Amino acid sequence: MSAREEVLGRIRGALGAGVAVPDVPRDYDGPGAGAAAGDPEVVARFCERAAEYQATVRRVSAGALADAVAASLAEHAAVSQRETDAGSFPGGKLPRLRIAVSPDAPGSGGAAERVADDPPLTPRDLDALDGVLTGCAAAIAETGTVVLDGGPRSGRRLLTLVPDLHVCVVEAADVHASVPDAIAALAEAAAEGRPLTFVSGPSATSDIELERVEGVHGPRTLVILVVDA
Repeated sequence: MSAREEVLGRIRGALGAGVAVPDVPRDYDGPGAGAAAGDPEVVARFCERAAEYQATVRRVSAGALADAVAASLAEHAAVSQRETDAGSFPGGKLPRLRIAVSPDAPGSGGAAERVADDPPLTPRDLDALDGVLTGCAAAIAETGTVVLDGGPRSGRRLLTLVPDLHVCVVEAADVHASVPDAIAALAEAAAEGRPLTFVSGPSATSDIELERVEGVHGPRTLVILVVDA
């Protein structure tokens, strides 16, 4: 008998015959158990939960989306100026931002220069940009999560992981009440083998002293624009 077998035998002897394993309830709530996607209460809950994860959440109308995107980018430029403490820009004007965009990115970059991901931008190219503008595949009210599926609206996974700013446009009709609802809506993307990225707030982690550090493995700033129908 090996040492391993002897040790395991002693453990089994000490534990005895064991205890009866209780039945585990499996009647979980599945898709469709709650409110429908796009329900006003569902959208409101998503906005609340996403904001709790320190994302900037704004609700806009379809007609005001372009202005909201431009305002978010201008705000980011102003914050960047304060953080770098580089003094005034020539003529008192903020720098023209350069942003990557997914193939079917909604809205407009306003005064920003839009850089298409075609041919695919390299990590070095993305790192030199100020941000990225995309849509999303779904959003989850229960967890305040945005889901990207690698499709034309979401763009490649790398596109949203390297730039420091991610402006994500969420259609109210795509906000699902629960995780099972969202998973069901993402079945086609999963069947095609596309990567699914679940984003709950800006990238953040904590060091050994529990100090929060943002932007380590994703965008440091996440702006979610929820477009009401």
